[in-house]
Amino acid sequence: MNVFLYAGGLSLVKRSGVAEAVVHQKEMLSSIDIQTVCKWSQPSDVVHLNTIFPDSLLASYRARQRKKKIVYYGHSTMEDFRNSFKGSNFFAPLFRRWIIRCYNSGDVIITPTEYSKGLLESYGIKKPIYSLSNGIDTDFFAPNEERRKAFRAEYKLNEREKAVISVGHYIERKGLPDFVELARRMPDVRFFWFGYTDLKLVPNNIREAIESAPPNLCFPGYVDRNELRDAYCGCDLFAFMTKEETEGIVVLEALACGIPAIVSDIPVYDGWLKDGVNIYKAKGLDDFAKKTEAILTGYLPDLTAQGREVAEERSLQSTGLKLKEIYEKEHILNQQSVPKRYGRRTEYWAEQNAAKKMQNDLSLTQII
Repeated sequence: MNVFLYAGGLSLVKRSGVAEAVVHQKEMLSSIDIQTVCKWSQPSDVVHLNTIFPDSLLASYRARQRKKKIVYYGHSTMEDFRNSFKGSNFFAPLFRRWIIRCYNSGDVIITPTEYSKGLLESYGIKKPIYSLSNGIDTDFFAPNEERRKAFRAEYKLNEREKAVISVGHYIERKGLPDFVELARRMPDVRFFWFGYTDLKLVPNNIREAIESAPPNLCFPGYVDRNELRDAYCGCDLFAFMTKEETEGIVVLEALACGIPAIVSDIPVYDGWLKDGVNIYKAKGLDDFAKKTEAILTGYLPDLTAQGREVAEERSLQSTGLKLKEIYEKEHILNQQSVPKRYGRRTEYWAEQNAAKKMQNDLSLTQII
């Protein structure tokens, strides 16, 4: 059995969690002995779609014509589209209608959390919806003293200096203005925001927040996963002040690296991230400032071991097994592959033979 990881449009979001999720899907599938392909010309039984650009909707139509099962990953919701780029709030209702159309073109929808599943179900989507974490590579993202030293040497941090990081696009939903204000309130602490968005795409308040940032806040921009791992390992706190998420891969990356973490107290984390148990949560800027100070000074208990456990429960191997369960429940693993044929004539006869076989065995969906 082969799965086609459709990559159309991914170049537009290559610096986002969606692109990382596709990499994780490949590793998950490999862990359960399912091969992946990257071209339409290669034999495949199932197509994974991860973006909601027009080409992905067209790809779902093409996959259906070829009688392939379609697994659509629901990374986006109207709620997390708001407060992102210029005009996002105005276009949010239209965005909602569009993603409903995209997701309804799939046979199965997989979304990262129970929270995002509930949102999609509230849209009236009729297709089966499953919640499954995007997963985390707990071998790559792991505590590492050498990585810590590398980060602190790169940014000239001595061991007495405290460093707080956050990761994401330059958008209000990610909490960037609050992060800037948090840095302003704590001038003796070094702050870093990793990630980048063209300032032409962001509202004026975001541009102003960046331009007026205090000197103890650094914007290194987008960095590769190796440098990001160094930053996780080298900092003293990961602060994620986001207002809305479907999961937040960066939270799992931070927890996997064994560093203290504090996140916004928002519904997406209910049930699996517990305040004072495996992470710290804050309600608003004042609460973030109070708890950040308490974490950095050691006043609050160390929860890094418990946070690492959360990440390990969502390792690529663990999520791979859960993905297999979804495949089995939706009879995707029962798909039969037709050997690759070349030429329109042979493809035509392959389609005809497949159609006849489907009539004889309606319990199977033939791949052509």
